[in-house]
Amino acid sequence: MSERDGAVPRIVAGVDGSPASVMALRWAIRQARLTGAVVEAVIAWQYPASTAGYAWAPMVMPEVTDYEGIAEKTAAEAISSAADGGSDVKISTIVREGNAAEALIDAAVHADLLVVGSRGRGGFAGALLGSVSQHCVLHAPCPVLVIRGNAEE
Repeated sequence: MSERDGAVPRIVAGVDGSPASVMALRWAIRQARLTGAVVEAVIAWQYPASTAGYAWAPMVMPEVTDYEGIAEKTAAEAISSAADGGSDVKISTIVREGNAAEALIDAAVHADLLVVGSRGRGGFAGALLGSVSQHCVLHAPCPVLVIRGNAEE
């Protein structure tokens, strides 16, 4: 990693609370400690797709849920777990509404590295799934590291 124009190196890490994303964040924190980088933990959330009925059927309104709050809590828990009880690395959280792959690619602009888990949790629509890591590898504006989890995960 290199500093560009005196800027502190940035590592963007995708989180969704899955074991693979926590492993990716843990790796990013260790790398940041070695290189003097800062870490940005990025989580994306989306409203679940609603299914409107046919013209004669009433539309079912989903319960109001604080998806952004759930995402913030998930990111905080991932950071707490990955930082192993404390860290001298500056870690910030970015919570975005929208597609996970696009949120990660947008956050990775001018980053030195994007780190993602190979398989994510399906709790949020657009959470870090294999297709998200693949999309990041193909489209990110910086190098991408994909951390593979265990087959059981």
